[in-house]
Amino acid sequence: MQPKGSGEIPAETVRVAQAAFPKGSLAIRVRDELGPLFTDEGFVGLFAVRGRPAWSPGRLALVVVLQFVEGLTDRQAAEAVRARIDWKYALGLELTDAGFDFSVLSEFRDRLVGADGGRSVLDGVLAAAREKGLVGKGGRARTDSTHVLSAARELNRLELVGESLRAALNAVARAEPNWLAVHAPPEWFTHYATRIDDSRFPKARAGRAEVGRRIGADGTHLLEMVRTDGAPARLRALAEVEFLRRLWVQEFHLVEGEVEQRDPKDRPPGAKRLVTPYDPDARGSVKRDTFWDGFKVHLTETCEPGQVHLVTNVTTTVATVPDDRMAAEVHAGLATRDLLPDEHWVDTGYANSGAMVAADRDHGVALHGPLKAVTVPHARGEAVFGQDAFTIDWDNQHVTCPNGITSTQWHRRRSEDGLPTVRVRFSPADCRTCPGLRQCVSSPKAQRREINLRPRDEYEALQQARALQRTDEWKDRYKIRAGVEGTVSQAVQACGLRRSRYHGLPKTSLQHQLTGAAVNLIRIDAWLTGKPHAPTRTSPLAALRPAA
Repeated sequence: MQPKGSGEIPAETVRVAQAAFPKGSLAIRVRDELGPLFTDEGFVGLFAVRGRPAWSPGRLALVVVLQFVEGLTDRQAAEAVRARIDWKYALGLELTDAGFDFSVLSEFRDRLVGADGGRSVLDGVLAAAREKGLVGKGGRARTDSTHVLSAARELNRLELVGESLRAALNAVARAEPNWLAVHAPPEWFTHYATRIDDSRFPKARAGRAEVGRRIGADGTHLLEMVRTDGAPARLRALAEVEFLRRLWVQEFHLVEGEVEQRDPKDRPPGAKRLVTPYDPDARGSVKRDTFWDGFKVHLTETCEPGQVHLVTNVTTTVATVPDDRMAAEVHAGLATRDLLPDEHWVDTGYANSGAMVAADRDHGVALHGPLKAVTVPHARGEAVFGQDAFTIDWDNQHVTCPNGITSTQWHRRRSEDGLPTVRVRFSPADCRTCPGLRQCVSSPKAQRREINLRPRDEYEALQQARALQRTDEWKDRYKIRAGVEGTVSQAVQACGLRRSRYHGLPKTSLQHQLTGAAVNLIRIDAWLTGKPHAPTRTSPLAALRPAA
């Protein structure tokens, strides 16, 4: 690469653009207001020292963002660089510049994926906005997540194992066609030569089970074949063969020497369960009534009234990562950009005592969000023998019940999720004689009360947060979080956030970083043209609801 930068806009390009767009366009206004967003020097690490000079990566970065702004394919984006005057103006190109072949964009994205360059692209937009005073640290921010569908088609269980075996056979056929032609049973060319969904599976359960056993036996045979001494060694290293091995461990086992499908309850949890051979990073998840295979994306934006709301952090995970583990990661990303807010407003999924304490301790951020309701009857504060009815002496490490009995055991433990807890137990000798034992314990056979507590700082933060959230003032302030759902909607409708364009978590993460940068350009343009924030939509029926 030979860094050149976009430099000054050619005079002829300026003259023609001003004549053709007297009121400007998004690309023109963004260039005039923010200047060149990216420089070639910022992408030097993506290119080799020697070789054919590359097209300006600084300009390519702007092209891929504008591509997401307008929802263009690679061919359409390359044509826009070649033919559109406003894009030439934004890129600082001569009117006669012929641009590049559309395949350059795919190659450039591959370079970005390898170096986590999507984050650099979003950072470039935020840095330019910061220089103009459009964004900065402090104030308020809000975060929400949404599901993202994998680019691969959803498969049922029988299709999954069949397609995985077919993908492995195709990979082996490409790598060692002569070897496979000699060793493959003839029926494989009938069963797996075409896509599995082109086959008609039996409708009866017994027939489908038989097909599953046949696929399981065939896959086991292939795995044994590639591991024999006479098989080419490189077959064992094929990604499709390794995927097949992992899937067969999850889906099949030997019963008296025969390959049988595992019972659904005998399969691994969703975080490890493979769902498609064409996107090994995708996972299946569920949220209320929504089931999907793919990923999850978390968007954070500023939300100060009267200012432009910009996306300041985008984090993509597999679908099975719960929201309650993401607050720390979001804050770490914001800290790297020096864009930490004073107040961070989230929904119930993110809010918990550990996240609140860590946000304040590590970053000085006040994390606000409705805490989950207490579902264990004997832990509810309002119950006669609820947890709040017990007096906790943290210094002396004991708990006193409402009848004046003191606990005898205080142990530090780890929960099933690996979080620190304190388990408190009372003596059975004290509890058996208590007339309120059956109302104090949940199990009819329990002989004593046990209490699980968070560490002291988390417990106290939890009590303070619950008390604060019961006030009308906090409820009124929490209304500001609702706007982030509009951001998710805008990213879905304008940039296709809800479905991944590519296979794999790294490329999907790049897509979301570029989406965040595109949404920011759209919003900056709306800010420059005086377009107000869209109001919250209210249905005609809801508008008639009488005041409480």
